[in-house]
Amino acid sequence: MNRTLELTGIIGYPITPFSNVTGKVNILQLQSIIDGLISSGSSAIAALGSAGEGAYLDTAEWEETALATIHHVADRVPVIIGISELTSSDAVARAVFADKAGAKTVMVSPMSYYKLSEDEIFDHYQAISDAISVPIMVYNNPSTSGIDMSPEFMCKMVNSITNVTMVKESSGDIRRMHQLHMLSNGTLPFYNGCNYLALEAINAGAKGWCSAAPILIGDLPKQLFDSIKSGDNDMARKLFYQQITFLEFIVKQGLAASIKVGLKLQGTDVGSPRLPLKDLPAREHEVLRRILVDLNRFN
Repeated sequence: MNRTLELTGIIGYPITPFSNVTGKVNILQLQSIIDGLISSGSSAIAALGSAGEGAYLDTAEWEETALATIHHVADRVPVIIGISELTSSDAVARAVFADKAGAKTVMVSPMSYYKLSEDEIFDHYQAISDAISVPIMVYNNPSTSGIDMSPEFMCKMVNSITNVTMVKESSGDIRRMHQLHMLSNGTLPFYNGCNYLALEAINAGAKGWCSAAPILIGDLPKQLFDSIKSGDNDMARKLFYQQITFLEFIVKQGLAASIKVGLKLQGTDVGSPRLPLKDLPAREHEVLRRILVDLNRFN
């Protein structure tokens, strides 16, 4: 395993488009979305996360989407494949599939029906690590997984489990990122998964910003990231406040639904989210349209 692999910059998250006719994954549209993310400056592509509705796909759809993403990216940038399974055996199976298919990293969110103990979560990640040869990104997103992992516990897993090497923090609490930095003496690569915390998170030392936002607003997130890293604080604040209303909207309304409506407003119908997820209420379409107009991102 290559523990030296370090992702940085904007990690682009494609949504999973569905055909309105068949309900199946629309691979041609997925390829177009991936190309757009790369051209907007994404330094990695992360498929089948929250925005990609990975937890809502059956096994055949999930495998088809993972393979299509890896093959289409074709090593232009690293590919991360998201895994969010209730059972360890299913998570291991998908991690092995992603590893063999050519993913550079797997991003694992421990899903829960019963409340899991730290020992159970640790063993879940250990089982995945034992089965694969690529790095694992720990994905802490309590709003979707039902599990909130502490910075201390995530650092413990990084220090104790061979393939666990990085963390995506999406709790919405900026203090977690400060704690990850301090607990690891600045050695743990962590990534911002909460869009509206981008300015604070990158300033706190986040190596990258995981986002589907570039699908609709192009290279604005990359401009923000680069401004912060170059020390141009005035430009960074300007770019952040330019984007903040949009970033808050897509988080509040749901990434998959928001991005899909935004694409439709921009002229590309990628279908609806997978039930039981629903489209945005009609009144929110106009709110999003006005936001995109203000950002000059409306065709």
